[in-house]
Amino acid sequence: MSRNVASTPAKKLAEPMRNAKQRRSPDLRIRRTRGRLSDALVELMQEKPVDKVTVQEVLDRAGVGRSTFYLHYRDKDDLLLCVLEDGMEMWSTALTRKKEKSLRVAAAMEFFAHAASGKKIYRALIDSGRVHAFFELAQGYFARGIARRMKDMGLKSLGQSELDARSQALAGNLLSLLKWWLDRGAKESPKAMDELFHRMVWRGLR
Repeated sequence: MSRNVASTPAKKLAEPMRNAKQRRSPDLRIRRTRGRLSDALVELMQEKPVDKVTVQEVLDRAGVGRSTFYLHYRDKDDLLLCVLEDGMEMWSTALTRKKEKSLRVAAAMEFFAHAASGKKIYRALIDSGRVHAFFELAQGYFARGIARRMKDMGLKSLGQSELDARSQALAGNLLSLLKWWLDRGAKESPKAMDELFHRMVWRGLR
């Protein structure tokens, strides 16, 4: 989730700055609280099956009170969904946010490297029967991110319906490639998988 300061006395500037800081502080506290809860859940998922993780264990690990938890989340599954959504938002928009000048439509190398470092999380999603829901969620995020990248690249010859269809297909290809790679033990490097994915992308677009 402007001010005209010309000729304004410093004392008068100080008050609105303090007020603005006070208004921002709750947002910062909320982000920190959510971050602690997210980190706690991810750590616990690497130690035991997610269905056996309790809200109380998350609270104890995060150092957060129960009433605070329920201000932000309905239950543990709601927290898990937010963790996954935050991750997919970050990875699917990574290239656009850093304004990378390249022909990459997705940060496949970085995303694959991250996924490889979190194999226990992937296994936890499989064991809990949540992996298909995760891939559906991820496809939506990556499809939007890829469509944005292709627009930024100036692929104006594609109509909106074709752009939507291609971005959905490419997102599906990316995630199928990720699943294939992880299931085989992630033998190839993330860089090699990025190059493979983008060869598939541009051969198809041509």
